[in-house]
Amino acid sequence: MILLAIDTSGPQGSVALARVPDERSALELEIVDLIPLEGGTFSAQLVPQIAGLLATHGLNKEDVDAFAAASGPGSFTGLRVGLAAVKALAEVLHKPIAAVSRLEVLARAAGVRGTVLAALDAGRGEAYAGLYDIQEVAQMRFERLLTNAELLAEAAGAILVTPDFKIAEGARVAGLQIKPVEPPRSDAIARLGCEKILKGETISPEDLEANYIRRSDAEIFATK
Repeated sequence: MILLAIDTSGPQGSVALARVPDERSALELEIVDLIPLEGGTFSAQLVPQIAGLLATHGLNKEDVDAFAAASGPGSFTGLRVGLAAVKALAEVLHKPIAAVSRLEVLARAAGVRGTVLAALDAGRGEAYAGLYDIQEVAQMRFERLLTNAELLAEAAGAILVTPDFKIAEGARVAGLQIKPVEPPRSDAIARLGCEKILKGETISPEDLEANYIRRSDAEIFATK
C-alpha cells in the first residue's frame, strides 16, 4: 500500500510518502520520503510538491492507495488548504481517507501508558487539549479548548504531553508530570493514519471536515 500523508495545520507543514509492504500491520510502515512545506504559502506549494514527490519515486497519483490527513486542531486557513487537496484527490481517485487528530498523535508520541493530556498552544492564553487513556489503544475522553489555568487543573493526575515550551514550563512550575515531545509532522500522521486505514476507520471525501476546536472569529462575532 502506498500512503500519502499531509499536514498543513501548523506554522510549518509537510507531506510524507509511506509504503506498507504487508497490509495487515502498520508496524511495517516505511516512511519513503518527507517534504517540508513553508508556512504561509501552503496553497501555492502543496499540489506541486505532491506531484514532485511522487515523480521523484517513479509514481503518479494513480499509484496512491490511501490518504492520511491532519484534521486539526490548528490554523483555519492551513487546515482548509490541506483538507481541500485530500478531498479532491481522494474523490477523483476513489481512495480512502484517514482523518488524524494532531492531539492523538502527540498523546501517543509520549510512549507511555495511562492517562495522557496532549496540549498545543492555541494563543490568547488558551490551549488545544486532548485527554486520552492509553493502553493497547488510545481512548479519547475529550478534545477541547482550555484556558492555561484549566489546562493545568486537568493535567493533575495525568502526564502532560506537549511540544510547546511555554506550556511545558508552566507545568513544571506547577509540579506536574511533563513529557516534552517534538511537534507532530506528516510522518507521524502517516503512522496513525495507516493504523486507522487497516482497521477500516476511514471516511469519504464529502465527510472529511476540519476539527478546529476553537470557533473562528467570524462565528464568535456573529453570535455576539
